[in-house]
Formats: sequence, C-alpha cells, structure tokens
Amino acid sequence: MMKQWITAGLVAVATITAGCATQQQMLSTRAPQATQTALKRGQFDLNCPAATATLLSSDFIQPAIQGPWVEGLQRMEYTVGIEGCGQRTTYVVMCQQGTDSCFAAHPQGRFGGQ
Repeated sequence: MMKQWITAGLVAVATITAGCATQQQMLSTRAPQATQTALKRGQFDLNCPAATATLLSSDFIQPAIQGPWVEGLQRMEYTVGIEGCGQRTTYVVMCQQGTDSCFAAHPQGRFGGQ
C-alpha cells in the first residue's frame, strides 16, 4: 500500500515538472513575437522609429475557468520595456495559446501612466 502511494506521488511530481517545462518552452517560443509586438506599438506611441525593446518578464496565465467539460483560454503574458528618443515606457503583451496573434497594452491603462 505504501509503495503505491510513493509511486503515485512520484508520478504526480513528474507530471507537474513536465508541465512547467512545456510552459517555459511556450513562453520562450512566443517571446520574440511578443517583444516585436510591443516594439511596433512603442515606436508608434513614442513617435520614435529608432526605439528598442527589452523583455522584462514573462508568465504563463492559467485559464480562469477549468473543468472536465470546460477548457479555458491559456495565455502568455510578457512585460516589455521600450526606450528611444529620450523616452521610455512599458507594455504588457498578451498572447493566446493556439493563435499567432499578440496584443500590447499599457499596464497603466493609458499612454505614459500619467
């Protein structure tokens, strides 16, 4: 009986670890697209074609609703800093798993956060 519990525990840990690796791989795969999306938006907002982008952070967002009959939307979230022409700002970029699109928005809700 104890051996079965240990085996079940090891299987659960292996499953969780494998899931994390997959999420990290997805984050890494989409990071260039997310950075480019933020850069294009930043170049436009700052009126600075020479602006550059720096990936500041990334996170895998679990669906709000999950269950045996419900599949929620899995998303990747990136924070990207844009700097150029004496200005700098940040964007939060959301990319939905299973699509090729990403959306960049200011975390403050409006340009410059002022």
